[in-house]
Amino acid sequence: MVIGSGVITFRLHGCRSLKEKRKIVKSIIGFLRNNYNASVAEVDLNDVHQRAMVGLALVGNDKMVINSKLDKIFNKVDSLGIAEIIDTDMEIMSL
Repeated sequence: MVIGSGVITFRLHGCRSLKEKRKIVKSIIGFLRNNYNASVAEVDLNDVHQRAMVGLALVGNDKMVINSKLDKIFNKVDSLGIAEIIDTDMEIMSL
C-alpha cells in the first residue's frame, strides 16, 4: 500500500474576512474531492484571513501513480487561479 500526502499553502489576495476565506477554501476543497477522489481538509492557519493551508491524502498500490496524481493536483490547483500557491509539500510512504 502506498500513501501520498500533500500540503498546499495559499495566499488569498483581497480576502478581508473569514467568510470570504471560507468560500475560497471550500471551493478548492470541493474541486479536489470531486475531481481527484482525494481526502482533503483545511489543516492550519484557520484564523488568518489571507492565508490558508490545505492538506490532502491519496492511497493506492503504485508509487509512481500516486506521485503523478499529487503533481497533477498541485498543477491544477495552481491553474485554477483562485488563490496563489506560496508553498507545497509532498510525502509518499510505502507500507
